Amino acid sequence: MNLRGNEKQAAVRRTLYIFAGIAVLLILGFGCQKQKEERPTGKVFGQQELLIGLIPEQNIFRQRERYLLLRKYLIDRLGIAVNFTSLSRYGNIIDRFTTEKMDGAFFGSFTYVLAHKQLGVEPLARPVNLDGTSTYHGYIFVRKDSGIRSTGDMKGKRFAFVEHATTAGYIFPLAYFKASNIPDPQRYLGQSFFAGSHDAAILAVLNREADIGAAKNTIYDQLASENPRIEQELIILATSGVVPQNCLAVRKDLDPALKTELKQVLLEMDKNPEGIEVLRKFGARGFVETTDRDYAYLYSLAAQVGIDLNTYKYKNK
Repeated sequence: MNLRGNEKQAAVRRTLYIFAGIAVLLILGFGCQKQKEERPTGKVFGQQELLIGLIPEQNIFRQRERYLLLRKYLIDRLGIAVNFTSLSRYGNIIDRFTTEKMDGAFFGSFTYVLAHKQLGVEPLARPVNLDGTSTYHGYIFVRKDSGIRSTGDMKGKRFAFVEHATTAGYIFPLAYFKASNIPDPQRYLGQSFFAGSHDAAILAVLNREADIGAAKNTIYDQLASENPRIEQELIILATSGVVPQNCLAVRKDLDPALKTELKQVLLEMDKNPEGIEVLRKFGARGFVETTDRDYAYLYSLAAQVGIDLNTYKYKNK
């Protein structure tokens, strides 16, 4: 009897020890969890605010809406304030990058090479289009009923460019005319003007405000998907080589830790559900790393039309 009583007491003690051990583990576990939740989420960088410029490739209101969710995503991941500033003109970005002390900008391909040469900005990443590409090309287009099918038919006609500081909207058309031995297309044409954005140049031709236009294919194709008149009434005469999609490039003296983290956040967006949803609304599949070597075609194109990137007058007259 005494032996059995001792065994029962030992069993009870073992049970109590087990429960006590579990209780200690639970207390420690909750304590660790609480400590983890109390840790600050923001990372410590050399600055706690990021200002990023946006070029006006399309209607400014549509563009702001497109970047709104991306801004929130960056704020949540970086733990610092992130603000976008929209530019009214492509050529403004070189001057305003300095005067407004921007940390970076989503540069168009030509504004990037200008800013790289003149300001030393460094490329980080660019979006991947929904079709899997991360590049775009330029289109030159006319109305189908215009009778224009070559540069020979363009003499005395009206041309809608985009801006002096655009690849698809100006540099490519210069090369197109030069290939036809027309070194000064603006004198060859009857009239030319700068529409200010790619969608405005497309609509100018569609609405007979210009006979010929130039724009990037991504904006042209987007508008064509929304407006059946574009495919019905316009025809593409020429297509440029490919250049990188608008790339986020930053000032060369940006905090290296922030530069690395910003790049990593963009490159890993397609690896988590929230990032995937933001990308869907942004109109991209992800972001891809970008280097200055990706702009080789554009550097060659600029040289072909005689542009010195260090001294080029990029502002519209």
